[in-house]
Amino acid sequence: MSLFPEDILTKEIESWKGFVERLPDEDRETFMKMFNDCYKYSKAINAKGRPFPTEPVIMALLFSQHILIEWLEDTIQE
Repeated sequence: MSLFPEDILTKEIESWKGFVERLPDEDRETFMKMFNDCYKYSKAINAKGRPFPTEPVIMALLFSQHILIEWLEDTIQE
C-alpha cells in the first residue's frame, strides 16, 4: 500500500470546495477548469512525495499559466 494515494490531486481539489463555493458564479467554472488542468501534471505532483500537495499543485498551476503567457507573447509578436 502506498503512502500517497493515487487520487492525491482529487483530494487536494476537494479541500478547496469551500473556497470555490464562495466564489462568484461566473468565476467558479474558470477556477475549476484551472484546477482540473492540473491533472496533466499529476505524475509530477505525486513525484513531489508529500502527503499535503498544495505546493506542487500551485507549481503546476503556475507552470500552466506560464505556458499560456508564453503562447500569448508569441502570438502578439507575430
